[in-house]
Amino acid sequence: MAEPLVIGDIFRNAACAVPDRTAAALGQRSLTFAEVDALSNRTAQALASRGVGVGGRVAIWTGTTLAVIPVFAAVAKLGATFAPLNGLWGSGEVATTLRGFAPDLLLVDEEHAQSAADVARRDIHVLSLDELSSATDSSPQTDPLVPVDERAPHVVFFTSGSSGAPKGAVLSHRANVLRSLPGALLEPRGAMVCPYPLFHMGAWTIALQQWQARDAVVFVSSASAHEIGAAVQGHHASRVNAIPAVWRRLLDALDEPDPPDLSSIRFADTGTSATPPELLRAIAAALPDAQVRVFYGSTEAGSVTVLEHADIERKPGSCGVPGPLVSLRTDQSGQLLVRGPLLFDGYLDDRAATARVLKDGWYATGDLAELDDEGYVTIVGRVGEVIRTGGEAVAPTEVEGVLIGHPAVADVAVVGVPDDRWGELVCAVVVPAPDRPPPDLAELRDLCAGALATYKHPRRLVVIDAIPRTTATGQIQRRLLLESLG
Repeated sequence: MAEPLVIGDIFRNAACAVPDRTAAALGQRSLTFAEVDALSNRTAQALASRGVGVGGRVAIWTGTTLAVIPVFAAVAKLGATFAPLNGLWGSGEVATTLRGFAPDLLLVDEEHAQSAADVARRDIHVLSLDELSSATDSSPQTDPLVPVDERAPHVVFFTSGSSGAPKGAVLSHRANVLRSLPGALLEPRGAMVCPYPLFHMGAWTIALQQWQARDAVVFVSSASAHEIGAAVQGHHASRVNAIPAVWRRLLDALDEPDPPDLSSIRFADTGTSATPPELLRAIAAALPDAQVRVFYGSTEAGSVTVLEHADIERKPGSCGVPGPLVSLRTDQSGQLLVRGPLLFDGYLDDRAATARVLKDGWYATGDLAELDDEGYVTIVGRVGEVIRTGGEAVAPTEVEGVLIGHPAVADVAVVGVPDDRWGELVCAVVVPAPDRPPPDLAELRDLCAGALATYKHPRRLVVIDAIPRTTATGQIQRRLLLESLG
């Protein structure tokens, strides 16, 4: 019988092969693979003494801290389920999520301790990371060696909840091992800087990719250009994965009096939201020794497509071709469907929501896509976000891709606003560039001339201070934006 693909083995394997190599770093602190493995064994024993075992559930509500790393490994070794909660959530959001997840244990840092005590249910035990650390110090270092089913839940990631209460996407051990496989050969990789917070799927996938490749992941406490630049410089990092907005910050920092040294970067990855071709060109120009790549994926589907460096000029606006182990197609509405072993298992205790997106093994992404004759994918909008104006369909992202090219536009979102005559009007919501007057509607329409059909041109302009976006991935929150516009 084949050995199961389980997360605990990643830590055991790396600790055996490269015990003294750095596994994770944050600021001046770091953990080696041997330290992570040993601490996770002690943590597992401490958690087991509190009743956490196979099928159990552990939630954490903290900021980004290395103390969470051994907990993540320990919960996996025990066959329990790990659920990181958004550290920026308020008490109401956490209370709602805890009701659905019903953890045996809620781990918190000092910042969240009082709020957790106020919102936790009576049957949920709240434990601080400091208390767990004290218990861990007196626990044996023995590996629990609990048999774990590779199909068992390993982690639950909760959505932002922009369309209601957060839904928990369940990922098995098998799916997470396959999502983070580094390939058949372990070639030199180098440290990778991860700006994503530790409640986000991207942070843990990046970390697992590094750990399977037996190399370091460098976390940051904020996605500021200064901190990311210092992390790259301090660790001579060869890899950075960041959303477009963060890359813009890094590029802007290169023009400041004391710019960070990013010359060690060999792989500059981006994605999760629309990535303008001019930004990719700017990254390539600033980092001439780096491969610039665009990844498209989701918590539910993992990494779906990749646009390699060589295709950036040849396929502007595309997010590339299917990644390993991924099959995809579009349905009759143009929605992208994905199938393969990287998919999540469904939404936690929500059969109705699961059934809406998982049908016959295909995951409905909610993204509208076009596939060209070479199989390259371009995301053109979201299902339900398409603007219907005068009987024509307009994908907001397509219009945004043109409008962001105006020199007076720092950020832009396109939404449909109700109109008695046209059904909806294409509305451009613009954040003006610093030290420049905002563009007028005529300028934006002139910019669209020749690039877009006339029915896609904006007919209304609103100037605001900031576009509401999701914290981790920078995706436009169109519903919130429309509510603010009245």
